[in-house]
Formats: sequence, structure tokens, C-alpha cells
Amino acid sequence: MPESVSPTELLALAREAGRRAGLLLRDGRPADLGVAATKSSPIDVVTEMDIAAEKLITGYLSEHRPEDAFLGEESGTSTGTSGVRWIIDPLDGTVNYLYGLPQWAVSIAAELDGEVVAAAVEAPMRGEAYYAVRGGGAFRVRTGNNPEQMYCRPAAPLEQALIGTGFNYVTAVRTAQAALAQRLIPQVRDIRRSGSAAIDLCDVGGGRLDGFYERGLFPWDLAAGDLIARESGARTGGRPGQGPDGELTVAATPAVFDLLQPLLEELGAWHD
Repeated sequence: MPESVSPTELLALAREAGRRAGLLLRDGRPADLGVAATKSSPIDVVTEMDIAAEKLITGYLSEHRPEDAFLGEESGTSTGTSGVRWIIDPLDGTVNYLYGLPQWAVSIAAELDGEVVAAAVEAPMRGEAYYAVRGGGAFRVRTGNNPEQMYCRPAAPLEQALIGTGFNYVTAVRTAQAALAQRLIPQVRDIRRSGSAAIDLCDVGGGRLDGFYERGLFPWDLAAGDLIARESGARTGGRPGQGPDGELTVAATPAVFDLLQPLLEELGAWHD
């Protein structure tokens, strides 16, 4: 690791950028908020606030670290020379935000030489922020309170596990995901769908979910939440033997992970 790059310093920048973007999104949401564009389908939307928040984040980070690279949901990829790349979802849960629902977040991860070393997720409507440095544990901060270390839930049998998931915006994919959820739900306590993968991953880390799975996530959806979940004691992965990726992302307490991952493989959670 280059001596000039400190994950702790990267985390401080990520947290401040996330805080500023969260305030912009919370306090600057126009009453007549509309759709600026669509992504994978007409129901997978971008609002003017997604774009404004990403510009704020990249501008702040570039001011402090002009040689870094970026991977942003709205702005795409830019190259750098420092070995650091920022992976940014300026508004995870855009449809929730559009409808005035509180389950949305700003997600920022710092990747050093291809490995995520710092992560910050800001959830303004919850009054909470989550953050982690690789090897340093994960923490939750509630507004007006001191940070508290996050831990995943104690071991539970699969039939007593509360599992989070999400559905793709492409009709054929979400139809297959709904059919799979129908087969999974008799084998777990229940299933929740919040609309924000970043929040779901943090909730695995913070003990509010026993597990989470989703197909079709992008790096900006999962990079920060994955590190936070792992630093809280959860296990994360994709298909057996693989890391979390667009094919499948799984995060759970270790005991639930050992049962959930092979079950999802058997049920074909990674394909239509």
C-alpha cells in the first residue's frame, strides 16, 4: 500500500462527501421532482437530484484528490493515476426518493489497487450513517450520538432468518426473481424488500436482517455496503466460490450464509 494513501483519510473524505450529498438530497428535494432520464427500463429512473448529488460528490473528492479515478452510477468511469478509485452511488433507492419514501442512501466506497478499503453509506431520512475501514470494524452513527460498533445478528436457523432482497427493473428479470422469492419464502422467517441494496447490506451488518441476496447489482450498488457488512462480522459472496457481483450478491450472518448461498444456487437465483 503506498505510504501516501491512508484508508482512514479516504474514509474521512467519503463520509464528508456523503454527508454533504445527503443534506443536498434531503433539504433540496423539489416539490415537483420529476424524472430526468431512464436507465435499464422506463421504470428505472434518474432524477435531477441523482445528477446533482453525484456532481457534488465528485467535485468534493476531486478537489482533495485530483489524481483519483471515479466510477459513478450517473457519470460513468474516469481514469486516474493514484491507485485510488471512488465507487459512487449518489442516490441508491431513486424510486423511493421520487415517491417520498425514506429508504434511500448515498453510497461511497474507496478502492485502492482494486480492493475496497473504506466505505461510507449515508441514510439521511433514517438519521443514520454507516462506515468502515478494511480491518477496522464497522460503525453506525445516529444523529446527535457517538459512533457505535456494528455487529451482525447471532446465529439463527434458516427458517428463523429475516431475509432482504431486491427486484430488477427489467420485466423478465423481476418476474423470475418474484418466482424465486415465492419458492424461498416458505423456508425462511420472511422476506423484506426495501428498495436500497446499500441500506440492506448495512442492515445485515447492523443486525436488522439475517441475510440479503439480489441479482443484477452493479459495483456502485454493493461496494460500500459489502465492506460494511463484512466488517460487522457477516459473510458476503456471490455464487459458490465467487465474490459478490452482478450475477448474484449474498450477505448474511455466517450461519445463515452457509445455508442461504447453496439454497440460492439450487433455486437458480443467478439466472432468469
